[in-house]
Amino acid sequence: MMNIWQTARFDSTYKKLHSTSKRSVDGAIRKLSTNPLIGEKKVGDLGEFYVYKFREGKRQWLLAYRYKDIRGIELVDLGSHENFYRDLKRQRKVEARKRRGNQASDE
Repeated sequence: MMNIWQTARFDSTYKKLHSTSKRSVDGAIRKLSTNPLIGEKKVGDLGEFYVYKFREGKRQWLLAYRYKDIRGIELVDLGSHENFYRDLKRQRKVEARKRRGNQASDE
């Protein structure tokens, strides 16, 4: 079984879901754990992410994750298509600033 981590953003979104939506997301995560490359690899600014699209009834969900080779998967974000990529890009910039800040404080 593959290790699976989740960001605070993913966790927060997941906790707000209705139980039927949670079951759909859990099913998508199970699929990812057996085949982490089924998501679409993004390019450009979002090149570190994969996005797996799945449906619950008429609604399409997007699940962004990072595939960390044999170490596992980091679940990054979850949502509908509206503003999903814009928000994912913003989150990536915030994480980069935090990493630079931590590196500066380590010196």
